Amino acid sequence: MDVRPLTEPTFFVLAALADRPRHGYGVIAEVQGLSGGRVTLRVGTLYGVLDRLVAEGQVTPDREEVHAGRLRRYFRLTDAGRLALEAEVARQEANARAARARLAVRPA
Repeated sequence: MDVRPLTEPTFFVLAALADRPRHGYGVIAEVQGLSGGRVTLRVGTLYGVLDRLVAEGQVTPDREEVHAGRLRRYFRLTDAGRLALEAEVARQEANARAARARLAVRPA
């Protein structure tokens, strides 16, 4: 299986859904918080990412509810999504370890 690195928005969307299902604006707010404000998703971008993740089987719709007259769609992480997120975390940790080791060596 070819494992591609996740884009930063995809990584944070999966991370936002790791602990519980969330609706679109909840995912946007969680991504903003998890990224320290570095990643700001627009609604169209979020739903593009979610549609792709649903098609790949990493995220699935959880439920719909009406709130203040508007329909909220909730999404949750699947087992495949959790595995993809865990693999990306391991990849990023390995990259950070390699970089730290190089930074520890002082040039002559």
